[in-house]
Amino acid sequence: MHELLIATHNPGKRREFAAIFDGLGITLRTLDDLGISTEIEETGTTFAENARLKAEGYMALSGLPTLADDSGLEVAALNGAPGVYSARYGGVQGAAQLAYLLEQMRDIPWHQRLARFVCVIALARPGYPTEFAEGSLAGVIELEPRGSGGFGYDPLFYLLDDDKTLAEVSAERKNQISHRAEAARAARELLEQWWQA
Repeated sequence: MHELLIATHNPGKRREFAAIFDGLGITLRTLDDLGISTEIEETGTTFAENARLKAEGYMALSGLPTLADDSGLEVAALNGAPGVYSARYGGVQGAAQLAYLLEQMRDIPWHQRLARFVCVIALARPGYPTEFAEGSLAGVIELEPRGSGGFGYDPLFYLLDDDKTLAEVSAERKNQISHRAEAARAARELLEQWWQA
């Protein structure tokens, strides 16, 4: 049985990956499982750089093959912002962050409000180069928040195919189409190559 460290303290993220990696014969561990409390600083300027820093850093601490991800929102009209700064955009969080983003886009017409969520997963294992898997989800920034599901920017992220925001679709639908799910499916293919007999 192979072990894989998921570089997170979030049990929800572990469950998400466990569902996608089901059948691979992998035991997933989290930072909490291993008693790792060290925070690896995300000093990269891209999602891939931040994911690599975390994957390689936690692999060095644990000695285990490690999966780390970095994700965020890129808005075309804002030249890709908030990007890697999505979690701390505007120096505020929660509803204030949504209000800040809407303020930045106040004069931008609907047809120019294209955006995408991006997730990059880095997979590091001792003695091998780090590999990457990526996923993205295209949408449009709404004129006001809608829906109570999800988190972060989900209430402002309108999905054309669903005619709903990401905060209005079911958790099952979100897990089918999300940037993280797409990246995780690609990561599964890499893991299958790593550990095929």
